[in-house]
Amino acid sequence: MNHLRCLGFLILCAPVAGCDSGSSDPADANDGVVRTALHDFRVEAVADGLVRPFAMAFAPEGDLLVTERPGRLRVIRNGVLLPDSVEGLPPIRALGRGARSMSGFEQAGLRDAILHPEFATNRLLYLSYVKPGPDSLGTIAIARGRFENDRLTDVEELFHADAFGNGTDRSSMWGGRLAFDHDGYLFMTLGDRQWPSAGDLEAHPAQDLSNHNGSTIRLRDDGSVPEDNPFVGREGVHPEIWTWGHRNAQGMAVDPGTGDLWQNEHGPQGGDELNLIEAGRNYGWPVVGYGVNYRTGLRIHPGTLMDGMEPPTHIWVPSIGVSGMLFYTGDAFPEWQGDMFVGGLSGRRLVRLRLEGREVTHEETLLQGIGRIRDVRQGPDGFLYLAIDGETRDIDGPATGIVRLVPAGRR
Repeated sequence: MNHLRCLGFLILCAPVAGCDSGSSDPADANDGVVRTALHDFRVEAVADGLVRPFAMAFAPEGDLLVTERPGRLRVIRNGVLLPDSVEGLPPIRALGRGARSMSGFEQAGLRDAILHPEFATNRLLYLSYVKPGPDSLGTIAIARGRFENDRLTDVEELFHADAFGNGTDRSSMWGGRLAFDHDGYLFMTLGDRQWPSAGDLEAHPAQDLSNHNGSTIRLRDDGSVPEDNPFVGREGVHPEIWTWGHRNAQGMAVDPGTGDLWQNEHGPQGGDELNLIEAGRNYGWPVVGYGVNYRTGLRIHPGTLMDGMEPPTHIWVPSIGVSGMLFYTGDAFPEWQGDMFVGGLSGRRLVRLRLEGREVTHEETLLQGIGRIRDVRQGPDGFLYLAIDGETRDIDGPATGIVRLVPAGRR
């Protein structure tokens, strides 16, 4: 059976479970409409045949660029997935073959892709990826190149992390989300590389500023370090670091109204977080948090709050496996303007958050059971596009697709 046909069937039959009492009935199997508190919509297939898509980026001419974690950059043009991947990418460490692959292997490979704010004139495309290194897993890096004529040229590495693994094949938690802020600075999330959250928690690599584990970095668009980064000039501290104390932030977005930078972050078992990212702040992992140890359910943290460590703005308990996120600015769904949208992997859902100032005042689950949503992007048509990841750990598939939310009529 065609995957997207099967996916469409699941969409029509999936419950639309809202976190508020205002959420509507499930999708009507007769008309395919998903009914939610503010807007009704249909879910349309955009393209099929992608393998482990991680990120999407719309070019000004309308092309949709999609990263595949096995190490390919694909182009969807006029609704058609081009058969050949983009040439010219840097060497990428893509691991995770076979049904017995461990989680660290499953998360390696090509990750995010974003356009330079002046892409229309300079054609600069930025990629985050796991580059080969001296050990079996390598390290995460940023490269940029010029995307023209369906190929990448003048590729240069701008940064690679001093974020060492835990010495096992489960050294995952790469992070790798990219974002430009309103001032043109480039940010990337860096995971903690799955170091155990046991023993002396304050000695965990995510609490150590001499490495990049569990941090957010801030660079200029050419990869150089801004002089006003909070740790510039401090001996023994990497100057790229903007914040630290993170576990594995897989979503990042800038509020278009305020310029605030937001991230969502994977907790362990329970305790996914939404955080407002501010310079020089420690976000507490693994000293404080809301999750527990996998399998045993035993407590990790001595508490949820501590002086000098930033509390999350919002949490998900149980976890939904937070992933790509955005602030909606389009006209297709006017009642959603300014709202935040977050994809869920383990939760297989799309969530809408309403913020008042810097506080979450409302949450609604728009879709549930649709699949592992890896990325959420707004198209030039104002529709919401979702990248659906595979259900297995095999880096080679099975193939999945891109879908979009299309208005079914405004109320």
